[in-house]
Amino acid sequence: MAAKDDPIIIKKYANRRLYNTGTSTYVTLEDLADMVKKGEEFTVQDAKTGDDITHPVLTQIIFELENKDGQNMLPIPFLRQLIAFYGDQMQMIVPSFLEQSMIAFSKEQERFREQMKGAIGKSPLDVMKMATPIKALEEQTRRNMEMFQNAMRLFTPFPPGSAPAAAPAEPARKDAPPEKSDDLQQLKDQIAAMQRKLDTMS
Repeated sequence: MAAKDDPIIIKKYANRRLYNTGTSTYVTLEDLADMVKKGEEFTVQDAKTGDDITHPVLTQIIFELENKDGQNMLPIPFLRQLIAFYGDQMQMIVPSFLEQSMIAFSKEQERFREQMKGAIGKSPLDVMKMATPIKALEEQTRRNMEMFQNAMRLFTPFPPGSAPAAAPAEPARKDAPPEKSDDLQQLKDQIAAMQRKLDTMS
């Protein structure tokens, strides 16, 4: 028997049915979405192989939610940027950056929720004061986006199609270091700089 604090095991069968082993009932993707909102931890396993398929199932939940009217949260420019990073050298940085950004956003969200609760039942003047936390939330989002764009520039200093014209070739010098000899160290330095930026957000 699983320990009380262990994640609930959801088994997915070949017929795409999902079985909650904690409640011994079949569930839907919508039920799993509700579990996420309630903070209930779970992992999804392939009923036949036992493989962990939590990631594709959560991705499927997002896909289903995004296709519901009025629930789109992922703007097209963001999706285009995200797709462009697959296979790029930035791919290893993006997950950590997005995770830290969502943690920072969640902290601001909780503060905003508390202020909203405190405004219930108050006068219209008090409610109007809620514009301040709303602006603060928008400002935090703007700062996150700026930080993300600055991080992108570390690895892509020139936008596609705007790379500077190649300079005339200079005569090779005997004492010149081999090309790309410092590429690995530069990449490490850039990753370290990114990590410091992420640490400041958490």
